[in-house]
Amino acid sequence: MASSGTMKAVVFKGPNHVVVEQRPIPQVQDDTDAVVKVVTSGLCGSDLHIYRGHQPVSHHDFILGHEFVGTIHKVGPGVKSFKEGDLVLSPFTISCGDCFYCTRSQTGRCVRSKVFGSVPLEGAQAEYVLVPLAETSLYHAPQDVPKELLVLLADIVPTGYFACKNAWDRLSDEERKDATCVVIGNGPVGLCAVSAAAALPFKRIFAVDSIPQRLEQAKKHGAHQSINFQSEDVDMIIKGATGGRGADVILEVVGAEAALQMAIKLARPFGVISSVGVHTHSVTLSGPDLYNKNLRLSFGRCPVRAVFVPALKLLQDNVDLFKNFVQHVIPIDSATEYYKLFNEGKILKTVFEFK
Repeated sequence: MASSGTMKAVVFKGPNHVVVEQRPIPQVQDDTDAVVKVVTSGLCGSDLHIYRGHQPVSHHDFILGHEFVGTIHKVGPGVKSFKEGDLVLSPFTISCGDCFYCTRSQTGRCVRSKVFGSVPLEGAQAEYVLVPLAETSLYHAPQDVPKELLVLLADIVPTGYFACKNAWDRLSDEERKDATCVVIGNGPVGLCAVSAAAALPFKRIFAVDSIPQRLEQAKKHGAHQSINFQSEDVDMIIKGATGGRGADVILEVVGAEAALQMAIKLARPFGVISSVGVHTHSVTLSGPDLYNKNLRLSFGRCPVRAVFVPALKLLQDNVDLFKNFVQHVIPIDSATEYYKLFNEGKILKTVFEFK
């Protein structure tokens, strides 16, 4: 536990190298700041982009983590909606609430946006975390969601919902009647996307991955068929199920060029590709493929505040499904080991717990 002004934190030291070390407890620095005492903090697939060294950073030695639930420890004088002891959660980005993007429900691109667990803003895999713009970034924790599931609302449930809703909104009423959806990548975000696809509802949902455990979980979340791309011909299966056309919608949640190329291949003419995977490098798209299929494309970061209400409903409606979603709840001291296991695809959702 924190003592003498220091706390335990997961610190990124370089590719494939994280350590747990003592760091100073953050302090309120601005009127709009809050310091939150972390109760739970998630290990997310997006953390792996940094961990693997795929996402360029200007320097190392910062605290990781962007999913957290905690209690208010201290607030600045400008924070009126939250008081000491309140149980709160936050989207993985902060937002101001009144800029061009925030007023258009595009909060993920707020002009003052920063992502927790990055060089500009220290992360939440720590005993305490500083939250700037607390009034418009924090949420009071919903009372009707089990506490152990609240951390899912910081990123993965909203992002899975956002990927799916982006695509659904681009379909006409006629297209929605018998739409087929393929979810590429069945990690935690992918499983949430499968749940969202089942809720909308898509007529047929296919889950694509190479890890048997993930494929089995995808069926529980609503996939009608799971496909192992290492041992099965994904294109043949999708074409066979759609009269040779291809899928109406592809949700790409991996953030790898191979996954994006697969999405383009599997999509039917006038198909929709919705990508929320974090692509950390340039990707090559074939102009003829895009033109010849009239593809509709959507990319980018989830604006959590804009989709928080429907994402919360998705979780509320599926509490029994999600109650075992968190596979491991561990102390922060085990972070180095579990980063390695998650990176190797040996575990699903892991949460660090602080007592």
